Amino acid sequence: MALGGCTSANRIAASAPPRSRPRLQNATSGSWTYPTYYGPIYSEPFTIPAVPPGVVAPQYWRQLVDDPTGEQPGTLVVDPDEKYLYLVQEGGQALRYGIGVGRQGFSWSGSARVQYKKQWPTWTPPREMIERQPELEPYSAANGGMPPGLSNPLGARALYLFQDGVDTLYRIHGSPEANSIGRAVSSGCIRLLNHEIIDLYSRVPDGTLVKVRPSRRQIETSSVMAAL
Repeated sequence: MALGGCTSANRIAASAPPRSRPRLQNATSGSWTYPTYYGPIYSEPFTIPAVPPGVVAPQYWRQLVDDPTGEQPGTLVVDPDEKYLYLVQEGGQALRYGIGVGRQGFSWSGSARVQYKKQWPTWTPPREMIERQPELEPYSAANGGMPPGLSNPLGARALYLFQDGVDTLYRIHGSPEANSIGRAVSSGCIRLLNHEIIDLYSRVPDGTLVKVRPSRRQIETSSVMAAL
């Protein structure tokens, strides 16, 4: 089982996904006007601010692209080096989302399943994280974790990844930090804009296959260890 990059506590009942979905930006259109679907969201329990213009580079905006993965429609594919997450569609296309990953790239790769999903989840930092950052003790499992809200590191939604029925402790989740998209800055999980995780949540059912590609750093580390 993977070491905990992020984790959470008490399961929260999910409500119905949004009825309307924002217009997709087509990567081949040549038009890079600021997407309207990155505006403020007032329909959530907590009002989500607009994504500040100029913070997220256009290549990390949600886009409909030619599928580069070759996977079956409905599969989620994470490319930690390119900082993209793909939701494979019919007809040789994929929805591509910009992501942020851990400082070390991503330390786990392979196949997993979305065991379940949560809207506005509670965040519980792993014991190892609390040992490094004692100020997080108020959010320990014993104290009930950090309640949902705009400052919660898991954001507006979280998808919980299990491998062979065992929790990997990795999540695909939202983030209030727009400047983290396209970068390796988080503590290990796969983060999207809150706007994007809400959209992805509405498209991905429980049981969805997730494939995480190995990062270059992970491959290099494995090569060094094999040579010792």
